[in-house]
Amino acid sequence: MALTISKNLCFLSDLSLFIAASFSSQSAKMSSQVRLSLLPRATCMFDEPVQVKVAGLRSRQVVTLRARSTDEKGVAFSSSATYRADGSGEIDLERDSSLRGSYTGVEPMGLLWSMRPDALHKRFLRTKSLNPHVVKFSVHEDVEEEEGRMLAEATNERLLIADGVMRRPIKEGNIRGVLFTPPGGGPFPALLDLYTFGGGLSEKRASLLAGRGFVVLTVALYGHDDMARNIEEVHLDYFEEAIELLKKQDKVGSKGVGVISISKSGDLALSIASYLPGVEATVWINGCSANTILPLYYKKSQLLPALMFDKSNQPADSETLIGKNFMHNPLAEENKATLVPIERAEGRFLFVASEDDLNWDSKAYVEMMVERLQRHGKDNFESVCYPGAGHYLEPPYGPYCPSSFHGVVGRPVQWGGEPRSHAAAEVHVWKKIQEFFMTHSISDIGRTPDVKSVKPL
Repeated sequence: MALTISKNLCFLSDLSLFIAASFSSQSAKMSSQVRLSLLPRATCMFDEPVQVKVAGLRSRQVVTLRARSTDEKGVAFSSSATYRADGSGEIDLERDSSLRGSYTGVEPMGLLWSMRPDALHKRFLRTKSLNPHVVKFSVHEDVEEEEGRMLAEATNERLLIADGVMRRPIKEGNIRGVLFTPPGGGPFPALLDLYTFGGGLSEKRASLLAGRGFVVLTVALYGHDDMARNIEEVHLDYFEEAIELLKKQDKVGSKGVGVISISKSGDLALSIASYLPGVEATVWINGCSANTILPLYYKKSQLLPALMFDKSNQPADSETLIGKNFMHNPLAEENKATLVPIERAEGRFLFVASEDDLNWDSKAYVEMMVERLQRHGKDNFESVCYPGAGHYLEPPYGPYCPSSFHGVVGRPVQWGGEPRSHAAAEVHVWKKIQEFFMTHSISDIGRTPDVKSVKPL
């Protein structure tokens, strides 16, 4: 009897192992059949969309798609969205709607712009152009309240510098920056990129614009390389020197240059266009209509005093600040001297404002500038406002940032915006900026530029 029981137990044990092995084999076979595709290719430019498709799932199977990456400071970003496959076991993010997760609805690039940091008040930083932004996409079994088993994975390399674009660090005279030159013989329109006001130097926007057919010089104002760590005033002479350096480049064909800015550098761009010759087109993004924070000088004489801010009206217990609440009113009688005399400018302006910008009252500043130009009989401007967009309008498809630490105020600040609307605004304005510069800078070149190696808008 004991021998019979032992044989039966062995049989049952073997049967259990066989069933488990069969299930594991079937499961492995199922997951190996799942395919995650990034089209038209897994490597693309940072500002290009990618089509995400999944195949090989069961009919109507529910799965979770995830995206994760790390910025150059080591901060991890991630997103997730749950989808139901169609009858053929396929998911296409250009067609299908997310049921839940970091976003809902049909959002082809939602996994990218909805990525969030793993810590509060962290802004996505990708300032160096030579290293790609690497994003891992993956498909997981849908398991509530935990990450299900991975069924497939694909890596998206999002390049910041296109093939053939030349990158040259600049350390000439007083200028510290990086020059980007497109492939081909040219001639190309020239742009001065004032991306940051702080000590860092961001190459992302400049390198991407070079891939679109512009010679771009991005410059630091302080705190970079051997420059002073802090400054008490800004000198237009520095930007005049930068413009002259830019115009001397072999592939530059335009007589003048374009200037692109954002935030504090917006008022610097206004002053450059108003006081310096040869500025054909200026893009102002979410800045101020007055000279702010630091007085502006030219040839050792002060041109404009600084419009200051007052943080006393912020709640003492507030974890984050809203910058637009503590800037002084530039239209107040005691502050009017800080207003930039943009009616002096001969070139064209593109004013870009986010209606939910919490750092500057950008829309109100655009209205001030439009009124001022019209009052002086000028029509050399166009403007665009984006409802639901926040402060940092950048090249598209990067993670949206609701708040981050601000070095000037020494605390986290809110940038504003709703993620979906902000992402859509970035896509639209990025194309508009390129069209604006091509329209108003290329006219001086005299012939069609050599853009055989440059990707279209």
